[in-house]
Amino acid sequence: MGTPGGRRQARGEVERLPSGSLRVRVYAGVEPGSGKRRYLTETVPAGPGADREAEAVRTRLLAEVDALRHPRAEERSAEIPGTRQRGRRRGELTVAAVARLAGVSAPTVSKVLNGRPGVAPPTRRRVEAALREHGYRRPEAVVRAPNVEVVFFGMQSYLAVEVMHGVERVAGGHRLAVGFTDAARQASTGRSWARDLLARQPYGVVAVHLGFAATEQLGLLATSGIPLVALDPTGEPEHAVPSVGAANWSGGIAAARHVLSLGHQRVAVISGPPERMCARARLGGIRAAMDEHGVPLDERLVRIGQWFAFEEGFNHARELLRLPDPPTAVLCGNDLQALGVYEAARQAGLRVPEDLSVVGFDDIPAVRWCGPPMTTVRQPMVEMGAAAAELVLSLAAGRTPDQPRVELPTTLIVRDSTAPPPR
Repeated sequence: MGTPGGRRQARGEVERLPSGSLRVRVYAGVEPGSGKRRYLTETVPAGPGADREAEAVRTRLLAEVDALRHPRAEERSAEIPGTRQRGRRRGELTVAAVARLAGVSAPTVSKVLNGRPGVAPPTRRRVEAALREHGYRRPEAVVRAPNVEVVFFGMQSYLAVEVMHGVERVAGGHRLAVGFTDAARQASTGRSWARDLLARQPYGVVAVHLGFAATEQLGLLATSGIPLVALDPTGEPEHAVPSVGAANWSGGIAAARHVLSLGHQRVAVISGPPERMCARARLGGIRAAMDEHGVPLDERLVRIGQWFAFEEGFNHARELLRLPDPPTAVLCGNDLQALGVYEAARQAGLRVPEDLSVVGFDDIPAVRWCGPPMTTVRQPMVEMGAAAAELVLSLAAGRTPDQPRVELPTTLIVRDSTAPPPR
């Protein structure tokens, strides 16, 4: 790949900078009037996969130059793996039109669309607003990097690993690599995860726990034509984005029916964040099952958490167990909350399940090893990751999904944390 000082290749060059980053530069012809040579340049951060990423960037920049020189290049690019194409429809906005609307040059709009540096932040925001407000969609052929990017909005340990396994299972079968982005960490540093993805031009994106309030980032991916699928989105998508999730309502019903079948009447619920669609669905399923059983949920036994965290399960359970008439069973929004209930019960001198039954949600590995092993509702995270990857590949191939929402079944796993209530 690159060497100190740069090494010219058949077309384009890659230069290794003193920092270890790689700068890709492709000759783009001569500017009319000034006669100056023009180059498309992009810098790839240092890292284990920098050489491969720089080669993908070089291929993409070469394709952009070809598209500028040969207006019909998209017809030939159909033979290139990773290329997507769509013809310009009558009345659709062009890059030149967006440039006029934003008061900038067409190359500036191109830089924004491709996530390249060299654009002042106010100008970039103005161009992004014009692209979003006027519904621009990229029509020309684009050579994508041979990888699927998984964007996590807060990585939740083992669940994130299972999602990655599922995505890799499908992507690897198509000879595509899998990368990941921690959007929460990037946001804390003021970086835009969407702009970074535009610069890398992945084959497609799977966004996990995507908050659709972030319409700017979503709009950037849409205008660039990068296929996007949401996995377990926090709310209803505001854009036409396909999504994959679990049958959380059914999981809540199964958990409630289980403890009711054991004879519990005083059932408490520690729910997840109310803005999370999955948390609302699980609580709704519990309510429906208890109404069906003729034992309406006592609102005094409901606690709404702000996170799916151990500490919340512990703190809420301590309050519930101090009530004059405490619950005999607790249904939790996830396994971490349920482990917090375990600890609260231990400190209160109660035994699980003899004195208190506990049910979790997710089925992370730890709940099989805790004492006693936990009854929980299993989410098929590997299968969800695989389904999201299948959707991304379908979108990249230009196919419209039959259904915008794929929902995979949950399963109640009965272990040793549930039993009939104490007499």
